[in-house]
Amino acid sequence: MEISANDPRLKSWVDVPQGSDFPIQNLPFGVFRTESQLPRVGVAIGDKILDLKALHILGYLENLPFRLEDFLADSLNPMMKHGKKASRDLRNRISKLLRSDMPDLRDREHHVKQVLVSQSEVQMLLPIRVGDYTDFYSSEDHARNVGTMFRDPAKALLPNWKHLPVGYHGRASSIVVSGTPINRPMGQVNPSDDTPPTFKASGQLDFELEVAFVTFDGKPMGQRISTGEADDYIFGLMLFNDWSARDIQRWEYVPLGPFLAKNFGSTVSPWVVTLDALEPFRVPGPVQDPEVLPYLKYEGNKNIDIHLEVGIIPSNGQETIVSRSNYKHMYWNMTQQLAHHTVGGCNIKCGDMMASGTISGPTEGSFGSMLEIAWKGTKPVAMTDGSTRNFILDGDNVVIRGYAEKEGVRVGFGKCEGVVLPAIEF
Repeated sequence: MEISANDPRLKSWVDVPQGSDFPIQNLPFGVFRTESQLPRVGVAIGDKILDLKALHILGYLENLPFRLEDFLADSLNPMMKHGKKASRDLRNRISKLLRSDMPDLRDREHHVKQVLVSQSEVQMLLPIRVGDYTDFYSSEDHARNVGTMFRDPAKALLPNWKHLPVGYHGRASSIVVSGTPINRPMGQVNPSDDTPPTFKASGQLDFELEVAFVTFDGKPMGQRISTGEADDYIFGLMLFNDWSARDIQRWEYVPLGPFLAKNFGSTVSPWVVTLDALEPFRVPGPVQDPEVLPYLKYEGNKNIDIHLEVGIIPSNGQETIVSRSNYKHMYWNMTQQLAHHTVGGCNIKCGDMMASGTISGPTEGSFGSMLEIAWKGTKPVAMTDGSTRNFILDGDNVVIRGYAEKEGVRVGFGKCEGVVLPAIEF
């Protein structure tokens, strides 16, 4: 599939600093506001944001199906309601306007001043009005690590794991945009089967390195989305930190899975990188053995080569990188996740969010959670400032970064970060 906006030869008349996550080949969508302006939709280019509301008023988006209200909005949902083709045409139009050899906008200085704003001067908002949120458990290395820690290593993977993408329905209301502080949760913990539980602040707060995708409107209830159709229903991807309270989870998860251990907060990056922009970075997925059922079979390369890293910044400001992983390690890919999600007839709506589950690679340096990195607390992690970590402490800022890179083009996500505040005592 050829998408004109992905051409690696393209250059923009907008300055793009070396190593920027946002070259002209990216053009991710987000929602921002300033002190004097209402929330509106924007596109990142270098250190700037292209204001699509202003661009629409000035007549640069003619012959596209969008209305002013689609861009003068506090989420991307109204824009996304127009579907895959419309969003692709919009990104291609924006790319053309920003090309260094296209004078239409470039040479109208009075228009440029109206449509470009510095990222440093805005507040980024949660870009998606999330209707429903599903979290999968699709990294084999992560599942095997956790199974090894808590069960017989010879039976680390449960019998169903290689037959279907395991998932659960999470809490959409507590998904927040990067930069939003997270209070340490309180709940019941029970470290020993021989004692009753106590109510306290979690002492084992963890991050989970994940990537989430968001959907367009799907098919009506009762109809399935096949693996061959799935890409047409996926708008884009975001970095995702599914904060987890391990001690609370250990006590509550039987028999229905995590509840309070997960619902206190999840953090997403503010920019949605379109699936179109990530097409050049597709790679083969792992061989799936045993062979999957027919509805989970797929054709082509469906994994994406996205470099991921997690840093912990204590209150003293000295960052330590604790994980370097890659989204390509996923055993179950997005198309399989969406096909499985809908195979029973579940309807998907515009703005639904589906997260990958913790992304761990095959080596210790690529594990995607402190549970694994510190191996259940037996291998404390040395920090740059001389301290150690088994889990996340109050005052720690957890920062996730991600980018794909090929042929000199870097398509990045910006940062997904959140600082941990003390628990709110009752």
